[in-house]
Amino acid sequence: MATEPIIPSRIIPAGAPLPPRAPEPGEAPPWRTTPAAPPAPPAQPPADWHRLPPPDPQPIAVRVTVDMVYPEPAPEPSRWDRLWTWLTGLARPWQIGAALAAAVLPIPFTGYSAGTTWAYTISVARDEIGVPQAYGLALVPLLIVGRVFLRTRRTLPLVALAICTVGVTGAIDLFDPVTALTGVRP
Repeated sequence: MATEPIIPSRIIPAGAPLPPRAPEPGEAPPWRTTPAAPPAPPAQPPADWHRLPPPDPQPIAVRVTVDMVYPEPAPEPSRWDRLWTWLTGLARPWQIGAALAAAVLPIPFTGYSAGTTWAYTISVARDEIGVPQAYGLALVPLLIVGRVFLRTRRTLPLVALAICTVGVTGAIDLFDPVTALTGVRP
């Protein structure tokens, strides 16, 4: 049972008089309007339309107004966005993670990683051979492996690049910039 009250304006349009009787089943209500007659078909052109003289030529003026709406410039990327774009442009993130993990995870049964083993080798060369030779021994493989990686973009050269980068720490000493600038040795 419906709880809403019956509102006659929902059934009979407002302002229309009430009919004298209810419509019979299948009969259209008297307030419903009859559909308008369809429009007349378009007139047929005259049979000799091709013999008619052409209209007088008149100049045609076309005016176009264009409102230039410039899009807002894209926001300047942050420093971290640029760094991430640069890194992911060099290699895929999983390659970078795999290379760093291979460089710093310990080798089984030794307890040392490949990067720390290379850093130890470079530090021994620094103590035994000399500082410039240790820098050469550390940086030349780093540059060669970096060039190979940039040419191939493969994972194995990236692992070697990560190992060489960790190994460069064996050649670096904090007194080197002071020695290079002043010539005073510790």
